[in-house]
Amino acid sequence: MVTLKRAYDPVSRTDGTRFLVERLWPRGVSKAALHADAWLKEAGPSTELRKWFSHDPAKWSEFRRRYFRELDSRPEAWQPIVTAARRGTVTLVYSSHDTQHNNAVALQEYVHAKTRRPATSKRAAASGRSRRRAG
Repeated sequence: MVTLKRAYDPVSRTDGTRFLVERLWPRGVSKAALHADAWLKEAGPSTELRKWFSHDPAKWSEFRRRYFRELDSRPEAWQPIVTAARRGTVTLVYSSHDTQHNNAVALQEYVHAKTRRPATSKRAAASGRSRRRAG
């Protein structure tokens, strides 16, 4: 399970593995207060994309499309999230004031798709094999 939390919200035991997924460190938050297990800078959007988006909800769909393309090109940036999510709860920590239109929301969607895809492919392959045997 992958959850989201602002960097300014209190840490909880239920957060599981905490990953800061921003290129920039959150203002006014010490490393000790953040309690991040890792800072995955490269999992955040590029500086160019972040500046272009500028947290404008009208650009949300295009931001997601561009961000997913960036993530596709650097799987090593988000793979630790997928690996940790397969073992337990993961919390993506972000600093945006907008809780609906930010890179962590998009990244959560992206990771969810990545963690579901292999299981679906395995099931499809297994059902194809069983149909061939039966016929």
